[in-house]
Amino acid sequence: MKLIGKRVEKDGSGHVTVRPEDDEDMWHLYNLIQEGDRVRAAGIRRVQNVSATGSVDSRRIRLHLTLAVTRVNWSPSTAPGAESGSAAAGTSGGPNANAAVEVSGRVAEENPHVKLGAFHTLEIEANKDVRIEKDAGGWDSVALGRVEESCIPGRGAEVAAIVCGEGTATFCLLSEHMTVVLQRLEVPIPRKISTTSSAHEKGLARFYQSLYQSFLRHVPYSAPSLRAIVIASPGWVRDAVFDYIMSEANRTSNKALLAARNKFIKVHVTSPHVHSLVEALKSPEIAAQLKETKFAREGMMLDRFFKMLASDEMRAWYGPEHVALAADRGAIGTLLISDELFRSSDATQRKRYVGIVEDVKQKGGEVLIFSSMHESGQQLNQLTGIAAILTFPLDVEVVEAEEREAREEEERRKAEENDVSE
Repeated sequence: MKLIGKRVEKDGSGHVTVRPEDDEDMWHLYNLIQEGDRVRAAGIRRVQNVSATGSVDSRRIRLHLTLAVTRVNWSPSTAPGAESGSAAAGTSGGPNANAAVEVSGRVAEENPHVKLGAFHTLEIEANKDVRIEKDAGGWDSVALGRVEESCIPGRGAEVAAIVCGEGTATFCLLSEHMTVVLQRLEVPIPRKISTTSSAHEKGLARFYQSLYQSFLRHVPYSAPSLRAIVIASPGWVRDAVFDYIMSEANRTSNKALLAARNKFIKVHVTSPHVHSLVEALKSPEIAAQLKETKFAREGMMLDRFFKMLASDEMRAWYGPEHVALAADRGAIGTLLISDELFRSSDATQRKRYVGIVEDVKQKGGEVLIFSSMHESGQQLNQLTGIAAILTFPLDVEVVEAEEREAREEEERRKAEENDVSE
């Protein structure tokens, strides 16, 4: 995403103009635009003109509108066949269908073609400027951090993954904030009834051939930003897939693919489904290679949290109330929080979570904002969306008792002050 213009006052009001370029940029916009903001972008609207004779002329025109936002919708990118449970051999689906962000609201600035206050829905377009204006407090540290992070040049998919079983394969691209399923491939393979039967081998050959063609279409193996190509499967399917890809690259003299040989990592997983990516990213061989990437760090810390919850629960807290108590005591070493919480339409709730994030950072703790477009973010959402690994153990019951005593003492003090004043 390109930063076109930015003016933010000390009170958090102001505007930012950006130009989204890909699906991940659309995801950033979805997280930046809140109810109550004013968004200016290009759009298409049907305009009707009534002539003196009473005839109606209807046409669609392109214009720039400023909306007072009432609703923001997100439609993820889906390649043809990506959402289907099965696909015929050789079915293809490229990343042609982009993600969409729709912003609905009333027109906030006069326009020659649209009345002030008229309702409209803008679909944000790639490579078109979008201006986001917020009132005081709107551009908080989390929102500004997302703008800064999204505009870092040279971003792109960092990991390609093929999660496969015998006859099935799912192609994914993982960037810092998104896991995009590009295609789900399923080729029927007859069972191996006898050693003389060739139907099984023919089915496998069709599967490997279809998988290889899909690999060439979907995986940007020569891209400099791509750090690893993960082949994950139960059993030994991953070895056969890797050997077939390399043999075809040799046969066709695909020098770019042969040069990317060192990017391939074979990983064992228990299930040939997309959710196994979390398990794959925890493996030592991938963790060592991707230790600097954001999503790998998130996966490792979430795994550490769950292990600590099982072995040392006084250092693993979750839930908004409990995490806030731990933050007040300066006990949080690592805060795990989902970006879904910052999309709350309740401004008070958002400010509360932003306050926890800023408090943890000020006290030297680490903050990881999980993307709910990754499997690890979805797992965290199932656990209230916020959790913390503490630097020292705290007993929840003791802390809650201290809080109750403090409240009761405060109430007694106020009551005594009122008695004295009377």
